[in-house]
Amino acid sequence: MPWDFVSDGEVLTENHNRVRSPGGWNVVVLNDDYSTMDFVIFVFETVFHHTPALSHQLMLKVHTQGRAVAGTFTRDIAETKVDEVITLARGQGQPLMAILEPA
Repeated sequence: MPWDFVSDGEVLTENHNRVRSPGGWNVVVLNDDYSTMDFVIFVFETVFHHTPALSHQLMLKVHTQGRAVAGTFTRDIAETKVDEVITLARGQGQPLMAILEPA
């Protein structure tokens, strides 16, 4: 535990400041009827840096359950990841979508 000395006396006090981590945000990839499975795997590997095996598992979850959490990040990073997914998808003519949700 951190300890602070008070300079005008020999008093030892305990510092009770606590640092809270910022709330997490999930980036959720949503299913559609047009984006190819290979493209969804490519997105998980490229944008989120997942392994091929995990990317395949997440793609199957998107396909069968309609959605999958690609990762949990701070709000700024999560917003950037959503923008990256949408920009990459539109650039490839794919309608793939991603959204933010509180973790």
